[in-house]
Amino acid sequence: MARTSRTTARTTARTARTRALALAGAAVVLLAGLSACGSSATEDDEPDRRSFALPGSTLTIDSDDSDLEIVAVDDRPSDRIEVTRWFRGRVVMGSDAEITWSMDGDRLVLRQKCSGLIVDCDARHRVEVPRGVAVEVREKDGTVRATGFRDALRIRTTDGSVHVTDSTGPLELRTGDGSVHAEVSSRTVRAHSGDGSVHLELGVVPDLVESRSGDGSLTIELPRATYRVDTETGDGGEDVSVPRDDSSTHEVTARTGDGNLTVRTAN
Repeated sequence: MARTSRTTARTTARTARTRALALAGAAVVLLAGLSACGSSATEDDEPDRRSFALPGSTLTIDSDDSDLEIVAVDDRPSDRIEVTRWFRGRVVMGSDAEITWSMDGDRLVLRQKCSGLIVDCDARHRVEVPRGVAVEVREKDGTVRATGFRDALRIRTTDGSVHVTDSTGPLELRTGDGSVHAEVSSRTVRAHSGDGSVHLELGVVPDLVESRSGDGSLTIELPRATYRVDTETGDGGEDVSVPRDDSSTHEVTARTGDGNLTVRTAN
């Protein structure tokens, strides 16, 4: 009887191991398939669109995992924003992929739920904002692109690049891991990257530029004028070719921890 019990136990154990190996093999095959043809939000040919009421002249966009495009427009009511979203998601051995959007006062909340043993999700949002609205963006994981702002714009990302164009309002751009690129005519620009390059192209003589890169190159291109320039590099070359005057009211501060630093006159 004892021998029969031991035999049954060994058989059960072998069966369990066989099933585990089979499941692991299936997971590897599925993962390889997903990797070969990953989901992309650009494949969504029928994006969702929704209009949200905006109670005031400020907007905060709170996103956890989505690429964002923020556009200031003239042809929109001053008390509403328009949001378009693209989404593709596949989950194996987990709950269904889900994406949500909601408005809480002046705060637009964008969330993505994509959890399981094997997941493949991608989201993108375009937010159209009426002129005259100051915008703050808080993005955890995703790139942010913004254009057309005359009012204050603040963008912070944990992991993702930032690119701003055609804007004249005050800018504050920060990313923990990603590049920062701005082609603007703003008179006040603050740009910081923990791990990534910073490239600023100014179309007007600024009053203040503050820029920092922890690990990456830093380039500032300025209109022809005289500037009060303060620079520091930890490990990298430094090239400052703009005219300098410590009494100038146009202040430029640039810091790099590990990367080349360039401050030059724009062509």
